[in-house]
Amino acid sequence: MHTLSKWIGAALAVSLLAGCSDEGDDLQQWMQQEQASTRPSVKPISAPKEFVPQGYLASATLDPFSKERLAALLGGSPSAPATISDALVAPERARRKEQLESFPLDTISMVGFLKKGAQDVALVKADSLIYQVSKGMYMGQNYGKIKSISDSAITLREIVQDGVGEWIERDAVLELQEAKK
Repeated sequence: MHTLSKWIGAALAVSLLAGCSDEGDDLQQWMQQEQASTRPSVKPISAPKEFVPQGYLASATLDPFSKERLAALLGGSPSAPATISDALVAPERARRKEQLESFPLDTISMVGFLKKGAQDVALVKADSLIYQVSKGMYMGQNYGKIKSISDSAITLREIVQDGVGEWIERDAVLELQEAKK
């Protein structure tokens, strides 16, 4: 019985080794024939075009960000408004700054209104402090001068720079802030 199991084991080993034999010889031969018969067709590449550099002449054109171009687009003269503009802001730069001019106008809020005799006084809040302001005082960082005070709003005249860089006057309104419930 022992010899029978040896014979069966040997037969099984031979059949396994026969299954691992190289059966890909015909496949390899076919691949070699196909490679030999196939020739790729490559179109010839045309010669590159000759590069001709162009000179950059920036001095011949107008700078799109120059004051002259912006003034021309806005319909003004770049030299004439400069003297008016400088004259508009010069007195503001020469005077002493007031305390509320250190705050941007959007951080200041009107919280109340008082009448002191014939004078209207507004109460404004800046940096958690309450200040009294009256007509002619300044507040905000754009040279904001108080033109008028009513029970519901403060009207200011500010001096700001426009797109050309010239100083212009504009009105700003600071309205009374209602108490939040």
